[in-house]
Amino acid sequence: QVQLVESGGGLVQAGGSLRLSCAASGRSFSWYAMAWFRQAPGKEREFVATISGGGGSTYYADSVKGRFTISRDNVKNTVYLQMNSLKPEDTAEYYCAAGPNTRSSYGGYDYWGQGTQVTVSS
Repeated sequence: QVQLVESGGGLVQAGGSLRLSCAASGRSFSWYAMAWFRQAPGKEREFVATISGGGGSTYYADSVKGRFTISRDNVKNTVYLQMNSLKPEDTAEYYCAAGPNTRSSYGGYDYWGQGTQVTVSS
């Protein structure tokens, strides 16, 4: 069992930056691939980025590639999402997730956090 708690969301102007954190409790954090998804009002949850258990492999949605960076600290049991050059269309609730493999589909993840809101003003 893994419990995930996100933090770091907030209100930022377009072009600004935020760093989201997701703290995990439970055993064997490094076994799990971790991911970030987001969901805007009235839209489906969409993949943002994922990172392998050891941190050696990362994958990004095309919409965030070059602007967002996913990373993890397996000592602190935390995964991060550094978001730069934010756009109003990045506004959404951001969720972290844990699963056995890096996947871009939310069905591939077993554990989810409660979400943190990111709002980007124009």
